[in-house]
Amino acid sequence: MVTIHVTNKLSSKILIVHCESKEDDLRAHTVEIDDDFEWSFEPNVFFTTLYSCNLRVEGRRLSFAAYDQGSDGAKYHYWVVYDRGLYGKRSSTGGERLMGKWN
Repeated sequence: MVTIHVTNKLSSKILIVHCESKEDDLRAHTVEIDDDFEWSFEPNVFFTTLYSCNLRVEGRRLSFAAYDQGSDGAKYHYWVVYDRGLYGKRSSTGGERLMGKWN
């Protein structure tokens, strides 16, 4: 079982998170400041599980692969959204790595 977390650490903004895979649309969720959106799933046996997410806040957008079983993206289960961009973490207490900037 894999659990993915997307945490809103924006300074003062509500975050809209919409994630989906080929088989599962998780729909858009509103994530308040310091709150977390998470979901769990079983990766498939073919190593092709891919969850993509779109983030929106005040006219800015950012898209990323939250979980890509066939690449290094499968190692990041914690995603943190700041004013400066999206950071990935390998564990809840691990260091953060910049993975994307707002468009």
